[in-house]
Amino acid sequence: MTSRFDKAKLPSRHVSVGPERAPHRSYYYAMGLEEEEIARPFVGIASAGNDSAPCNTTLDAQANVCRTGVEQGGGMPRRFNTITVTDGIAMGHQGMKSSLVSREVIADSVELSVRGHCYDALVTFAGCDKSLPGMMMAMLRLNVPSIFVYGGSILPGTYKGEDVTVVDVFEAVGQHAAGNCPLKDLTALEKVACPGHGACGGQFTANTMACVGEAIGLSLPNSNMAPAPLKSRAEVAIAAGEQVMNLLERNLRPRDICTRAAFENAARVVAATGGSTNAALHLPAMASECGIDFDLFDVAEIFKTTPYIADLKPGGRYVAKDMHLAGGIYMAMRTLLDGGFIDPTPMTVSGKTLGENIEEITWNPDQKVFYPVSDPITPTGGVVGLKGSLAPDGAIVKVAGMERLEFTGPAQVFECEEDAFAAVEQRAIKEGSVVVIRYEGPKGGPGMREMLSTTAALYGQGMGEKVALITDGRFSGATRGFCIGHVGPEAAEGGPIGLVEDGDMISIDANAGTIDLNVADDVLAKRREDWEPRKTDYNSGALWRYAQNVGPASKGALTHPGAKAETHVYADI
Repeated sequence: MTSRFDKAKLPSRHVSVGPERAPHRSYYYAMGLEEEEIARPFVGIASAGNDSAPCNTTLDAQANVCRTGVEQGGGMPRRFNTITVTDGIAMGHQGMKSSLVSREVIADSVELSVRGHCYDALVTFAGCDKSLPGMMMAMLRLNVPSIFVYGGSILPGTYKGEDVTVVDVFEAVGQHAAGNCPLKDLTALEKVACPGHGACGGQFTANTMACVGEAIGLSLPNSNMAPAPLKSRAEVAIAAGEQVMNLLERNLRPRDICTRAAFENAARVVAATGGSTNAALHLPAMASECGIDFDLFDVAEIFKTTPYIADLKPGGRYVAKDMHLAGGIYMAMRTLLDGGFIDPTPMTVSGKTLGENIEEITWNPDQKVFYPVSDPITPTGGVVGLKGSLAPDGAIVKVAGMERLEFTGPAQVFECEEDAFAAVEQRAIKEGSVVVIRYEGPKGGPGMREMLSTTAALYGQGMGEKVALITDGRFSGATRGFCIGHVGPEAAEGGPIGLVEDGDMISIDANAGTIDLNVADDVLAKRREDWEPRKTDYNSGALWRYAQNVGPASKGALTHPGAKAETHVYADI
């Protein structure tokens, strides 16, 4: 059964081959393995399954089913778990500071488990936002043959005959504060918005990064968009387990797949689908794990020239279930390839190039989710990069579904999200203003919180496009309205956003890609002289450690040097 593999060349030889490894093998016998099973390649199956939220509740079952595929392919499955922080539950309070930090903990924990136990290949299962890039970062860092599997999206809820998602509940909070949604209606909506297992159903961060998994070649073709409750998820899990053994036989590794062209393809897909701005944080972080320079500005340049073709929530009408029924992300890539927007040459975990996979897809003109590139929703992207005197290191805005792309107004400045949310609840945000929420960046937060509670409440009050909101923190993929995040340098590093005062005029032009603070240079120079760094309340523990190590958002908010500093790769031990 193991004749396809020479274990003497695999990492697991260090824990299973030779007389000196008899103590190690005794542990495997203790778990019921036979001699022949110990002689097989060891395949780590990493699951982010837990009871924290519906995003993750099916992952362990899918990971367990994956064992069958690994065994059929001649491997020995070794399942283990890692953490998640679920953004929908962490949102709007101090818990959200843990979210982005969890991406690094997930990647680090998977790395450590694989290194410690010398696994030869890896299949990963993730559901909520940061667990997807965290798993893919670990795959790229370790560089053993690997496949990423998304646990699938939640089915939409139904309220008053309409499909709804959790973002409708967040926005209803704002409507309730404005007196436009009775408490009984808010309560009724919250009980039906999330009808079962799976990750948030719009083109928010989880589904965006699931699309990235397929576009970048780390997931099997058309595997990620099937909703979590569907039986086909088990079939995907088995197929991933079996296929990873073929990758191991070929020694086809993640860095062979994730070339710069593959990252460019992934950025195209994010822009074309109106995906989450968080992709502009996660793609640079993933690229660093490969030793590839790919920062916010590289992502933004691609966004500028990509047509927006997917009518998906929060800017559009449809949810992930509809995307699946329309043919999945490969249906979108079919027209993108035909229009010359996709490079067909990168390899994928299917063992074929992306172009070969796409050629198996026939464009369906009857589906309603994806527009052809010849007739896009808008000619250029659903996500736009910005740069200017307020954000010399860049910023990002999601414009999918927005009518207003230029905004100039006076600043209303808040030193944290809680203060801004309180002002929203008190109806103290003035129409025409630019709301500035600062000291929420990677260092200053610490943890670079998402601001969905605040943005959704504004939108629910009917202020979504009557104000602009900028922050050195982040926005949820579910955010809509004129909301600019990732402003860098962040306030905690002395960036211009830390020098803004109430009433300063700020100009934003998403067409031109600019964001400027209209204050004289000499005035800013005086403010800079008077500026002092702020201290946070996080002076020990994981958040303190993160703040000491994290780099700028424009480069992915990384906490280590990446592959460029490597002197060896784990897969070659």
